[in-house]
Amino acid sequence: MLGPLREDSPRRIGPYGVRARLGAGGMGEVFLGVHDDGGDPVAVKTVRRDVARDPGFRNRFRREITVARSVSGPHLALLLDGDADAEVPWLATGYVAGPTLSAAVRRAGAMDEAEVRMLGAGLARALAAVHAAGIVHRDVKPGNVMLAADGPSLIDFGIARDSGATPLTTTSRMVGSPAFMSPEHVAGSGRVVPASDVFCLASLLCYAVTGRDPFGDGPVAAVLYRVKYVEADLDDVPDALRAVLERCLVADPAARPAAAELAELLDPGAAGRWPDPVAQHIAEHERELARVTALGRPLLPGYTPTEATADSRPELHQLPTQGTD
Repeated sequence: MLGPLREDSPRRIGPYGVRARLGAGGMGEVFLGVHDDGGDPVAVKTVRRDVARDPGFRNRFRREITVARSVSGPHLALLLDGDADAEVPWLATGYVAGPTLSAAVRRAGAMDEAEVRMLGAGLARALAAVHAAGIVHRDVKPGNVMLAADGPSLIDFGIARDSGATPLTTTSRMVGSPAFMSPEHVAGSGRVVPASDVFCLASLLCYAVTGRDPFGDGPVAAVLYRVKYVEADLDDVPDALRAVLERCLVADPAARPAAAELAELLDPGAAGRWPDPVAQHIAEHERELARVTALGRPLLPGYTPTEATADSRPELHQLPTQGTD
């Protein structure tokens, strides 16, 4: 995940010295930053200049920062700082040294039930905190889950929004990732509610325990059709876990357990630590972070990331004015 800066990459963002480039996407770039006063490294997301010139963008971005600051709880990469009025708007969140869930499954394969229960209980508690703040995350998927030594972390509130607010996307744009959407996502963003995140989390846990998307692959339209009208493929999910996930994957949002209840349902039988291959993967990321921060200067062109970090560059997801990632 830690790559060299480009010639045109910033060397400073707000009070953060930039050390490495983490990734890029349709909205901008993500960098590893270190505060002038020290402390743990952070992930700093910047917004492209052309996006920032959108007349309504800065107001929406400013509101997004305010809403995200209200969230606190376990297993969350919390918003630490941000500036909607900077020439290049930015926000900083806690940096998680570890692979994404998708990278971990690609490398080590599906997880056992106990480890998936540990994963799910942690993420359900994270969602409970998000929902308590009146926010719907809207994009709970393997690429938005980081695995660290102390458990999973839910990242990217870029398309989260106040659940009582007017949708920040246009009705013609889709918010989320097709394989990990809820039926409400497919029906329209205005219908997405906290229970929609629970549906998406259950889909994510199916992926973690089987190694495949619960609604299959293929054209986006076909996947969306299956999400809305066809039951998830739970054939290879262990029976006890399957009974829990089936409650989350029902069509009626009101019939699904709340996030806090789901955490309690998953806790019994949960593992106390990651399986060895995942723990080794995390340790490689930690060593890479230590290596980079010990340099005390930016990574310049020519730096080669280790094999562990090269396979899991983060996805920079859309901010509240945009649609799909």
